[in-house]
Amino acid sequence: MFASVSYVTRPRGRLSQLSGRLSPHAYSQTPMAPETVVMKFGGTSVAGADDIKRAAGRIVAAREEGKRVVAVLSARGQTTDDLVAMAQEVSGRPEPREMDMLLSVGERISCALCAMAIHDLGHHAISLTGSQAGIVTDSSHTKARIIDVRADRIREALGDDRIVLVAGFQGVSGDSRDVTTLGRGGSDTTAVAIAAALGASVCEIYTDVAGVFTADPRIVPDARKLGVVSFEEMLEMAASGAKVLQLRSVEYARNHDVRMHCRSSFDGGAGTLVVAEDETMERPLVTAVAHSTEESRVTITGLLDEPGVAGRVFGALAEANVNVDMIIQNEPVAGDRGADLSFTVGRDDQQTALDTISTLEVGDAISTDDAIGKVSIVGAGMRSHPGVAAKVFQVLGANEINIEMIATSPIKISCVIAEDRVPDAVKALHEAFELGADAVRKEEPTGVEHRPKVSP
Repeated sequence: MFASVSYVTRPRGRLSQLSGRLSPHAYSQTPMAPETVVMKFGGTSVAGADDIKRAAGRIVAAREEGKRVVAVLSARGQTTDDLVAMAQEVSGRPEPREMDMLLSVGERISCALCAMAIHDLGHHAISLTGSQAGIVTDSSHTKARIIDVRADRIREALGDDRIVLVAGFQGVSGDSRDVTTLGRGGSDTTAVAIAAALGASVCEIYTDVAGVFTADPRIVPDARKLGVVSFEEMLEMAASGAKVLQLRSVEYARNHDVRMHCRSSFDGGAGTLVVAEDETMERPLVTAVAHSTEESRVTITGLLDEPGVAGRVFGALAEANVNVDMIIQNEPVAGDRGADLSFTVGRDDQQTALDTISTLEVGDAISTDDAIGKVSIVGAGMRSHPGVAAKVFQVLGANEINIEMIATSPIKISCVIAEDRVPDAVKALHEAFELGADAVRKEEPTGVEHRPKVSP
């Protein structure tokens, strides 16, 4: 089997001043390296034997188009959850290093099986672990960050006309040389990092949904699939609970200018492109409504009223690798009373946050609240349009949904509300900002805007 090589013609003669034509023999054929594409397949895309064969077929189809292909695979179906359950059967708080050793198994299984399926289709494939692929991380077990991609082995295999399968979600610590994992959704980040290292034309993310929608279709049936989303909007959506793409993968793609294409594994739809903001043709006021019900609020009452206390709290949380989202603090109402400080963290980090703060002795008491949810609106057009926040608050108020915390950015407004009211809030905001499929109007030649606006 031979590698596919395409050619590009490059002029080497001079243009005639009279005819504007190139002189004879003015063209030479210079080999041009085949296009490289990185394809990532999520857990549902490789859950069963037929799913793995379907993924193998997509990979082979790309190779037969003349592309060099690297595929990054997640663990099959619920494999990661099953491995976590196994750990909890033997330990109440499994040691992080050993958890990484355990959890890294799932992706390796997927890669080996898919390589077998590709061989049966008549192509050469090689499966690599994260460390074999050159994914170098820091030493933060279960939440490691990629610090380098030494892709020499991948390039060598591609040069030998092989399809390369890389186990996602994992790497090796540059300091300790231990196996590390990247956290939930980490295979997305693996794929983007490899795409950046190889200079791939695109990083395709295959999942069980058709693309990025204006809201979760399970809550809003008429949610509309977005054709194009900017990195900035996708970052805010991922941070606000949209699960189509992992937050860190979008951040990595933006920083390294990697074009992302979110597509369904089960059909040939166009999906959603995630690109730089200057590549998007529109600046919609509100692009989507995102939500999360996987956060917990931590409150410190009687917080010491002195300089540096907040720095001690959040510095300690950072050292414990706890990511904090929304923060609110009130001033003491009397000189002999402390302040109250509340912030939100992922529920998986709640116990770590409590253990960390309890050692600081900075307040009278610590409490938690798991019955909260977050609803957010995201849109690049919010930068230059007043009245968006007012409309959000009015819509929630009209639906008798109480707002407990608020956070904003130039293109996002997030509200913490009661968890059981999240679906109502998502539906109400989606309807109020006219984001449904029937809200798209035909573009007029005069340039009249055809995307939803805030009503006066």
